[in-house]
Amino acid sequence: MKLNLKRPLAFFDLEATGINVGVDRIVEIAILKAMPDGSELVTTKRINPEIPIPLASSLIHGIYDEDIKNEPTFGQVAKEIAKFIGDADLAGYNSNKFDIPMLLEEFLRAGVDLDMQGRRFVDVQNIFHQMEQRTLKAAYKFYCNEEIINAHSAEADIRATYHVLLAQLDRYKDKDFEDKQGNISQPVQNDIDALHNFTNMSKPVDFAGRMVYNENGEEVINFGKHKGKIVEQVFDIEPSYYAWMKQGDFPLYTKKKLDEIWNRWSKKKDEQRLAKQQSQNAKSNPPVNNNKPKPVQQKQKPAAVVTNDMLEQLKMKFGK
Repeated sequence: MKLNLKRPLAFFDLEATGINVGVDRIVEIAILKAMPDGSELVTTKRINPEIPIPLASSLIHGIYDEDIKNEPTFGQVAKEIAKFIGDADLAGYNSNKFDIPMLLEEFLRAGVDLDMQGRRFVDVQNIFHQMEQRTLKAAYKFYCNEEIINAHSAEADIRATYHVLLAQLDRYKDKDFEDKQGNISQPVQNDIDALHNFTNMSKPVDFAGRMVYNENGEEVINFGKHKGKIVEQVFDIEPSYYAWMKQGDFPLYTKKKLDEIWNRWSKKKDEQRLAKQQSQNAKSNPPVNNNKPKPVQQKQKPAAVVTNDMLEQLKMKFGK
């Protein structure tokens, strides 16, 4: 099918250092410009974000600091990208929430004002989510081909959820799944451990997702200015971040897990200080060597017996 276009439609996708539009930076941009005559123009550019790429992000898109260290910055190619887009409308997947805001942020940092007036925006994800709704009611209809009776009553909903899982196990038995790294597996199995692993792919520490586990099982900040950094390393460089989170509007369970990490970190610091202090004390107060050989004491000769002749000689010497 050919798109019915009055002007070009630029499909674009971004890979970035993270998902915080105000902080993170683009590391790759690809644009497919569909033209009204049916032809296509494509450009792809790697970008040096001028900030480190968190390992958690690199593991998703496969772009590491080493890969982009010699690439141009966005500021150096901003005008070229804007010219390629031209007056095209914009399209993408989740583009309204992520790609367009991040692209505009980068253009503004580079001093390039991409005129958005009159453009149309097509977010393919929104078509998908609205036409294939992700509600329990829609899932029950899709998997079980039935309507929920008394929808939104607690018992009806949990029974529907139970039957949806049973139908999913049957539907996806032996079905291949390819993750973002291209790994193929059959994750939907009639096994609770397997289902747990598949439905908790983000590995949250606190369920709210403010902290997640990295591939080494270390707790990592998952938001804000320290996103992608190991929590204990954040405490090393900014201990006050703990107090800020404790005083902030975070869930109680998030604060509970934060306390566990803080206490573990504090214990390590105390042990390191004690070890350092013991080392310094050992240097300033070397141990006394109790095994030194004792000096040999010479035996004193017994005193000579004083005679009358000796007394006479003394009198003559001292005149007494």
